[in-house]
Amino acid sequence: MTAAREGMPDRTMLAEQTGKAGTARGAAVKPVVSPWTNLIACALVTDAPKMRPNPQGLGRVFNEVPELYDRVRPGYPDELFADLVAVTGVDEKSSVLEVGCGTGQATRSLAALGCSVTAIEPGLEMAALARHRISSFRNVAVETATFEEWDDRGRRFDTLVAASSWHWVDLSIGWQRAHDVLYPGGWMALLGHVVVRRPGEPEVYAETDDLHERFCPGNPDWGHPPLEDDVRTTDEGWGLVDDPGGLFGPTIVRWYPTVKWFNGDGFADHLRSLSLYRSLDRDVREPLLDAIAERIRTRMGDRASRCYLSVLRAGQRAE
Repeated sequence: MTAAREGMPDRTMLAEQTGKAGTARGAAVKPVVSPWTNLIACALVTDAPKMRPNPQGLGRVFNEVPELYDRVRPGYPDELFADLVAVTGVDEKSSVLEVGCGTGQATRSLAALGCSVTAIEPGLEMAALARHRISSFRNVAVETATFEEWDDRGRRFDTLVAASSWHWVDLSIGWQRAHDVLYPGGWMALLGHVVVRRPGEPEVYAETDDLHERFCPGNPDWGHPPLEDDVRTTDEGWGLVDDPGGLFGPTIVRWYPTVKWFNGDGFADHLRSLSLYRSLDRDVREPLLDAIAERIRTRMGDRASRCYLSVLRAGQRAE
């Protein structure tokens, strides 16, 4: 799930696009309201539409491509984990539960803090790769289960971390369970990425909206990423997910701008790892991604950026 959850999200899913396709090249971008617009405005994850049916099932698509997911999804900046430590007080004596660890991107950073980490991942292939990636750490255990069905065996934790994965959890169960597995005074921390655009900078969707419409016309999820300044206004609460009510206190929110660069083939691989594209039929997805890679090569000098705002949202367990 770390992404990423970029995924349902990077799981990391990438909240990728916000408006509808079809804007003429060179015309002003006018975002329209869609499930993706709402998701990105909440600025929590990477590519997970809030209104998709059976999100728990859709999240399993990442288990099909664990190596690709691990290679192309953005990691989390060191500053985010420094702030996590400062906010939650995590140290070598702390116990951390990670929900939806994916291939272990955030897990490795958590393990490097010296704390004890129990990581849960429902995808068998994702979990296997995570175990391989963190095999040098003796303070981490990866357990294969959904958070909803996981056997906690009476264990309790100081901090719960979900990196681009909490939107895949059934929150009618998840929030209460998160509260229950934390010690009094424990912390809940959601990590995520939002793809954004900046005025005047080249943006891949603006260069490829015609391709999206050609290969998959009328898809309501196609659209332009939101402006960075607009996303930064969503600095309260838990982002796209439903509020936990009185289970947790007020959130502390921190933003971290990052940029990831790709060539055409690399950008296509990146999209290939996202739930929005993985949910397409293969005979639609692959020609579309091949065309996007070719467009980046011919119109963008084979160099394309993905601008992100990574985010930390943390709140303390209420008594």
